[in-house]
Amino acid sequence: MIRQQRNWGGINLYQVLFKRLEGNEDIAIPQKMSEWAAGFDLQAAVIEAVVLEPGERKLIPTGFAMAMPGELEAQIRPRSGLAYKHGITCLNSPGTIDADYRGEVKVLLINLGQEPFTITRGERIAQMLFQKVPVVAILEAEELPDTVRGAGGFGHTGV
Repeated sequence: MIRQQRNWGGINLYQVLFKRLEGNEDIAIPQKMSEWAAGFDLQAAVIEAVVLEPGERKLIPTGFAMAMPGELEAQIRPRSGLAYKHGITCLNSPGTIDADYRGEVKVLLINLGQEPFTITRGERIAQMLFQKVPVVAILEAEELPDTVRGAGGFGHTGV
């Protein structure tokens, strides 16, 4: 059972379990690269180098599976340095990993740059952030309350 542990210096501490998949003992489990970093960096668990040509997308394995409490989701986001320097980013960003998923975590990368980009084993390719998911009740209604904005969208409030 996965539990939320409370009262860690007045902060709610969530326990997330990581399982390294066979053959990936050399790949680090996700870790923060600085004290106040929001995201945990993910490494590529590719068997051999993968080349991403400009405009090409590929699903890159991370070498681990995980289990987290039901009140959390994990979001996969690009690393700013890869995006800025090479045009490498994540599709479906942020990608959501639901609490009941137990398969290998993979990252969908695309090369928006002008040059091929090579992904090597152990390279940091994305970051993972955890977010609390609110409990929501969906109710069907025949009418919705009015607002000043109403149905205006797609540039309705300005640029």
